[in-house]
Formats: sequence, C-alpha cells, structure tokens
Amino acid sequence: MIRLVIADVDGTLVTQEKVLTPEAMAAAQELRDAGIKLALTSGRPPRGMQMLVKPLKLDGQIAGFNGGVYVNPDMSVVETHLLPPDVAKEAMGLILDKGLDAWLYTPDEWLVRKKDAPHVAREAWTVKFEARVTPRFPEDALAHAAKIVGISDDHALVAECEKAAQEALGERASAARSQPYYLDVTHPKANKGNVVITLSKLLDIPSDEIATIGDMPNDVLMFKKSGLSIAMGNASDEVKRQATMVTASNEENGFAKAMREFVVKGRKP
Repeated sequence: MIRLVIADVDGTLVTQEKVLTPEAMAAAQELRDAGIKLALTSGRPPRGMQMLVKPLKLDGQIAGFNGGVYVNPDMSVVETHLLPPDVAKEAMGLILDKGLDAWLYTPDEWLVRKKDAPHVAREAWTVKFEARVTPRFPEDALAHAAKIVGISDDHALVAECEKAAQEALGERASAARSQPYYLDVTHPKANKGNVVITLSKLLDIPSDEIATIGDMPNDVLMFKKSGLSIAMGNASDEVKRQATMVTASNEENGFAKAMREFVVKGRKP
C-alpha cells in the first residue's frame, strides 16, 4: 500500500530534452485520485523545479540539492543542510585538482567560473535562471554552499573523482554522480537516502509505504530506504539490479507507466 512516491527529475520525470510530457502529468493526477502524494528530489536547486509545481499540481515537498534544501510547493523553506565551510573548500580543491570544472550553489545563487563553460547554457535552460560568473569562488559563498558540482565530459574522470571524493571526505559529505558528467558534493544528510527518511518523518508515512523512482547511482540510496523502488529503463544495469522493479525509459514515458503498473494499479483511495 503505497502512500507516497518520491521521484527523481532528470532522466526520470522529464525527457532527455527536459520536457514534462502529458502522460507524466496525467499519471500525477492518477496518483492524487488514488490518495497518493507525489514529492520530488533532485540535484537541482529548488527554484530549478518550480516550473513543475503547477503542471503536476504537486502536493508533496521538493528536496532540492539531493536533500540540501527542502521546500513546500509554494517554495517556503522547510529544512536546510549546508556543507561546513572547511569541507566545501576541500571538495572544491579536490574537484579542480582532478581537472574538472566546478560550480557552486548556495540556497539563493548559482556561481560558475565561465559563462561559456561546458553545460552552463544547458543548465541555465533547465533550471530557468542564470548563473553568476566569478573567476574565483568567494569565501562567503563557500561558507553557504548547498552543493558543489564537478563537471566534465570525460565520464571516466568524473567516476574517478567521485571515488576520490568519497575516500577523502568520508562521512563529512555526500559525493555521488547525478549525471555521468556531474559529480554532486553535498552535506552528508543531503543525499537521496536521507530524503526518504526525512519525508517519512515529515509526512508521517512509514518508509515501507513509500515508492521511489530514479535512474542514476545516487538514486540507489533512496531505493535502499523505500518499500518499493523503481529503476528507469535508461538506468545502467548496476542501478537496475538494485531496484525492485524496472520500467521503460524516460523517452518512453517510463514514469507514467511505472505509476500505473506498479503503484496505482489495484489501489483504492
């Protein structure tokens, strides 16, 4: 008996072109009709998911920065988990030393070193706001870091940096790839496993009555904490092996199909 669905966004809820399909919107309505809440979690900042609230008629919370900042659908803040300043500095140094580009997100801003750097334009289009360009990340921004991102189109290098960051930072931070070309470093409580725990407490819904759906290695953390876990068809075999169910890809309305087949089917309000 599922009462809450926690959905990843990129690679799951939206298409590769970041489009929310009519089928996904219809599936969200079917969840509501069945008395099931829908919440979102992503490495995106909360305001980078604001455009999804109205078409989904979202009734659950949004866990931005993989749980670094929780907001209600009206964008009012529920809870925050920021990186300690010394950990933020160390993570930033490690990412740059490995040869990756870096971004810095605070709860209010997105900072980049170059406006024309890889993926910046695409990210701005996705989250619907522009980055602030600064050659060096200022101390006050590092002191309020919600997420640090390492970026490279060398996917093997990103995976290597992920492992190095996990070893160097240990339990002081969460380091996981949200895309093959993105490494997200956040507060240790800002991970998708903790999102399940936090929303379970916030909404008073047991974790075994929560379904999670995603496509990337960082989504496996929430798979392990939920009663039902669903991997997208576009996920790697490694991610699929760690889910209860596998649906179609995000290009084939996998989210909608999963909600209908695994969550809503046979459910009475």
